[in-house]
Amino acid sequence: MDTDSNALRETPTGSVDTDVAAGIRTTERFRCFPQRDDMFNRAFWDDTIRGPETMEFFDSYRVGPVSRRGDGFTQKDFALRNAAWALSDEFSSRGQHEGIREGFNALLQPTVEPAATQVEVDDPDAMAAEIKRIAKLFGAGIVGIAPYDPRWTYAGRVDSKTFEARETGLPDGMTSVVVLGHEMDIGMVATYPSAIAGAATGNTYSEEASTLIRLSQYIRNLGWQAAGSMNDTALVIPYALQAGLGEYARNQLVITPEFGPRVRFSKVFTDLPLAHDGPRMLGVRAFCEVCTRCTDACPVKALPSGPPTEERPNRSALRGVVKWTSNAEKCFGFWAVLRSDCAICLRVCPWNRDFSQWPNRLWRWLAARGARRWLIRLEGVTGRGQRRRSKPWWLRSQAGEPQSTR
Repeated sequence: MDTDSNALRETPTGSVDTDVAAGIRTTERFRCFPQRDDMFNRAFWDDTIRGPETMEFFDSYRVGPVSRRGDGFTQKDFALRNAAWALSDEFSSRGQHEGIREGFNALLQPTVEPAATQVEVDDPDAMAAEIKRIAKLFGAGIVGIAPYDPRWTYAGRVDSKTFEARETGLPDGMTSVVVLGHEMDIGMVATYPSAIAGAATGNTYSEEASTLIRLSQYIRNLGWQAAGSMNDTALVIPYALQAGLGEYARNQLVITPEFGPRVRFSKVFTDLPLAHDGPRMLGVRAFCEVCTRCTDACPVKALPSGPPTEERPNRSALRGVVKWTSNAEKCFGFWAVLRSDCAICLRVCPWNRDFSQWPNRLWRWLAARGARRWLIRLEGVTGRGQRRRSKPWWLRSQAGEPQSTR
């Protein structure tokens, strides 16, 4: 249960000043995570995970879409999901013959080196503001900046041909991590589990790839190093917490004040001198301590119902971190059965709201204070978070109506 794949780099010791504020707690048993033990990689080399259903799950993203029984799983739904992933797939597949799956098992590979002349940075605060503005110009919804923390860098990346551990390829000297958040479509999320909801996932990954490529290139054009990263190279959730973008929740997601849990994160490593943001608390931890809606709704009971612990359900969990941890084996097993991703835990989360609307901003204000139990009971009374059928989404789309739901 506690066996890990071999590490190619030593685990840094100690913690940083922002750990307490970010809600991060590591113990003396902490080890950098070997990406080979990630659930999606284990599905290819671990015989206890690999099987016909897991292979059919991956194949469903690459072959022509075929209808399945159930709402949200028509050929049209699968067609939209796979099309949403297209741009991300273009980048992730271009180096696969060399065992490099960009954005997932390896950094996005630059096509242009940093400029020979380096733009001087006299004001890291002004440069940080500039980078955030440009990141949003290129498509990011929210942006924060954290110091580079070697604890979150994987103990090794994975060769996508042999599934053996390799060096991450992250250049030396990185000092900052620009964390980008992309919002998932709220109307699609309301249909989880479905292939059309999977399109919301794929769309954000394609948006991430586009934004990362351009933002990284801008920084390199200034003469500084920049490496774009999606799911590869390092854990992104700790960086999102350290960059002040949100707070960790029971469902293992980061709750943001703008989009709740309905956001995907990516990052750019750089040595460009930048001012760093600090963590911020929204009251999510206190809310999750009395809320188990995600745990109760999970079909395979993969989410914890108790307080944060250091317990590892299996080798796909972090070692030496006190937090809420899901059973990734149960979770991915359900994904394989569906032939699509599942985020019921995201859909039913009380923080899954459109915070551009004032009633939801009022809810957020109350949730950060003493009305938590009352708000949770109200969720059940009003029926918020119940699954919506996919067909109405298509009908609203054809009518040109907005897709947002509460």
